[in-house]
Amino acid sequence: MVKQYLLASDFDQTLSFNDSGVVLSELIGFHGFHDKVKGLSDIHLVQQGAELSYLILHDPDFRRVRRENLIETGKRIRLKHDVDLFARSLEKLSDGYKFSFYVISASPQEIIQSALEGIVPPDHIIGTRFRFNEATGEVQSIVRATAGWGKITALEEVRASLGISSDSVIYMGDGSSDLPVMMHVNQHDGLTVLEEVLRWDSAQIRRFFAAHGLTLREWDKTRTDMLTIEESNLPVPAQPQ
Repeated sequence: MVKQYLLASDFDQTLSFNDSGVVLSELIGFHGFHDKVKGLSDIHLVQQGAELSYLILHDPDFRRVRRENLIETGKRIRLKHDVDLFARSLEKLSDGYKFSFYVISASPQEIIQSALEGIVPPDHIIGTRFRFNEATGEVQSIVRATAGWGKITALEEVRASLGISSDSVIYMGDGSSDLPVMMHVNQHDGLTVLEEVLRWDSAQIRRFFAAHGLTLREWDKTRTDMLTIEESNLPVPAQPQ
């Protein structure tokens, strides 16, 4: 029997080099994107990862953004090397395994689809969706934001639609905004590396990607244990003299 897995990936700085917000800001001639994001972060107004969508909807400097701006931003985004080759290689990764590759990101849907055109099917891309004013073209509201818990919800909906169990989910991300969904995947026996799926060691995985023209430049492994220590009401045993 073929073992089926859902391989879900973040977009910004996971498949791309730059944040979508930076590229969009350059397109519309605004140069203070990082300051805007820091301000939102300092007051904890939006979930981490949803800053760009919030700015497009509420900030005067970004209210000028239209659908065509988002599409053009996607065309300007520089993808990491051989993303298309990576996506194709998943189709023939190993006999007995099938990987469904999805991109789930807080970045606007139009940006991701434009950037990954011809690489990932549009129906395998889940990003933040806007409702546009048909008369003015401006963003009227957010239909769905895929940041924080919203990304977890999107992941679970895809998993359910594919009929895949929780322990057959793999997630790839790049930073702290991906931690909630990574923790969710791990808590439900999901995976974050192919090493645990195929039972290959690191040398075998490197050889596979090398055979398809891909090189694993970096591979760091970390483990974090979290302990909760509470004061006990039991008597403390006497220490030996």
